[in-house]
Amino acid sequence: MATSELIDALQALAHERKIDEFYLIERLEASLAKSYQNILDLEWDARVTIDRQTGKIYVYEMVPVGEPDEETGEYTEFEERDVTPDDVSRIAAQNAKNVISAIVREAGRQSIYEEFSDRVGDLVTGTVLQGTPEFTIIKIREGVEAELPHYDLKRNPNERNERPRNEHYRHNQRLKLLIVDVRDPNAETPKTRGEHARPSIVVSRTHPDLIRRLFEIEVPEIYDGLVEIKSIAREPGERSKIAVASREPNLDPVGACVGPKGSRVRMVVEGLRNERVDVIQWDEDPAVYVSNALSPAKVNRVLIDEENNYATVIVPDDQLSLAIGKEGQNARLAARLTGWHIDIKPASFGGESLVSDEDLIDVVEEEEEVVSDGLCAYVDADGVRCRNHARPGSLYCGIHADMESK
Repeated sequence: MATSELIDALQALAHERKIDEFYLIERLEASLAKSYQNILDLEWDARVTIDRQTGKIYVYEMVPVGEPDEETGEYTEFEERDVTPDDVSRIAAQNAKNVISAIVREAGRQSIYEEFSDRVGDLVTGTVLQGTPEFTIIKIREGVEAELPHYDLKRNPNERNERPRNEHYRHNQRLKLLIVDVRDPNAETPKTRGEHARPSIVVSRTHPDLIRRLFEIEVPEIYDGLVEIKSIAREPGERSKIAVASREPNLDPVGACVGPKGSRVRMVVEGLRNERVDVIQWDEDPAVYVSNALSPAKVNRVLIDEENNYATVIVPDDQLSLAIGKEGQNARLAARLTGWHIDIKPASFGGESLVSDEDLIDVVEEEEEVVSDGLCAYVDADGVRCRNHARPGSLYCGIHADMESK
């Protein structure tokens, strides 16, 4: 017997959405059973079966037989009574659209979760489909969409912001993105607001590992393990620093990442939409590492206090502003990259005569003068420089006056 239009439609839909055909029919049967129980005003539960060949629908009322269980009070045996109405197809058609849409949406989310749940941290290329004030929908491939959230975190503290603040997207624009989360549709954790209408995959343009994945694509030495990325510090959309080390003694890790005439790092910068990227060489000596991290500023010497995880950096007077960077950005990124508290001082404060080259790791106690820009020289653990004015005759403000003794 020829397959019915209903079965044809279900098979085509299952194939298009990559959903198991029998699972789709079973879910439709269960949903229609609830609908018919209400429509026919049945006293007992209903059961619906759909013939897999003809698509014909049968409705049965599950009438209990015998006595209920003495302990539970529930019936264990039932007799199926055929209550299929004459207009069963019309009633099914009226309810099937919403039922199938819900089943397809849920099954599709489950299928996407199973495919992408182990791909968190992978780099993907997507196309912008549409944008809203709160998120942008990205097409990863046919039938699979991802969400790039950029919520106002003050109004929505439980949401995310994965878009650099200086980026805005247009329709059909191609982007490099990092998968940071895949929502489990069956998870018992609290659901995201409007999750049923939002893609399961969450992608990011701000995560530091986005830079790592871009370098792995552009630099074969990183992909092969000859060059290792030790640390990444990033202010998305503005500037990043990446520390690299070589596992081969004769291989220059910085040169490998920069490439001939800067070709490799330029491709990474293009993928980040012109975010500035500084590639610096990692060193096991913290003094050398901190000095490298403050590039492009030139450093005279670095004094390391290992006990307090504190680094005092002496720079030429004309390099002070470059070492600190605009609004403290260079110093802030260097501190995040190295994990050291960094205090930057100009050489005019006696930096040249503080210690000999052999004693660079010693903590120095010496009278200091005021920084030439008049601001407090304190830089916190995140690399943020204090914006208060220094006290007269001091390098620090009143809040950080106790740093004079360090």
